[in-house]
Amino acid sequence: MLKPTLALAAVLIAFALVTPTVSQAAETNSVRVSYADLNLASKVGQHRLQARIEGGARIVCEIEDSRQMDLAVATNACRSDAIQGAQPAYEAAVAAARHGTVEVLGAASIVVTGE
Repeated sequence: MLKPTLALAAVLIAFALVTPTVSQAAETNSVRVSYADLNLASKVGQHRLQARIEGGARIVCEIEDSRQMDLAVATNACRSDAIQGAQPAYEAAVAAARHGTVEVLGAASIVVTGE
């Protein structure tokens, strides 16, 4: 009788440890992605910035043990949202580079945010 009780207690403890991991996904994280060294007027520079934004999304949307299906889905949704959220800043930076707009003492970076 003692063994089933211990097994049940172990399962309940394991479930309690997994639950905080899911709740941590609701936290907002952000990372600054610099493009100061890129020529955004070129396709190569634009592709590199997109890759940096995607890398930033991987950083801010790191959910532990994404091998579980629900966490993997949440991780992918977070990353997609983070990339889409950075798109307006990306497009503005590329447009500024194409039109030769110079921003003195401006921050040549994009903030990628994930929840």
